[in-house]
Amino acid sequence: MQNNNSSAHLILGGARSGKSSFAETRAEQLALSEKSATPGKRLVYIATATAEDNEMKHRIEQHQRSRSQFWRVIEEQIKLTDVLKGITEPSVILVDCLTLWLSNCLHDDEAVWKQQKNQLLSYLPNTKHDLIFVSNEVGHGIVPLGKLSRTFVDESGWLHQSLASICTEVTMVIAGLPQKLK
Repeated sequence: MQNNNSSAHLILGGARSGKSSFAETRAEQLALSEKSATPGKRLVYIATATAEDNEMKHRIEQHQRSRSQFWRVIEEQIKLTDVLKGITEPSVILVDCLTLWLSNCLHDDEAVWKQQKNQLLSYLPNTKHDLIFVSNEVGHGIVPLGKLSRTFVDESGWLHQSLASICTEVTMVIAGLPQKLK
């Protein structure tokens, strides 16, 4: 990121790896840190999940219960960059989760995904916020059989590569243990 007043951190991991807990702790530390360009920044949580079944509803409720009361929560499934642009006060913003966001966009249309991804990547170098992105690393398995599944794996991998090149920090979380990659 070119802006010296902000940072971006990509946190990757598998399902139930501990990446969201790590990200929340890291965001809370950053909001209070003297290293932050503006100590005491507001904590904003952008949730991309939708509760379309009982199991997902339960997962969302677990995430909600685990967060402290200091978070402002915004739910947005597709127009992530529009939400980011709408946050005007200095903030530490946690986006959880990019692969759910990707799924939501692809469910609409592949063109929607490409537009949304390009908007995010264009926005990042100019932001004044500290950003933390949480995403599932899905590229460790076999190549899926179905076209949509292959598109999802490919697009998430390309998104992660693009973000890793922009972000000031990249961490992989495995079994609750953060491994610094960048």
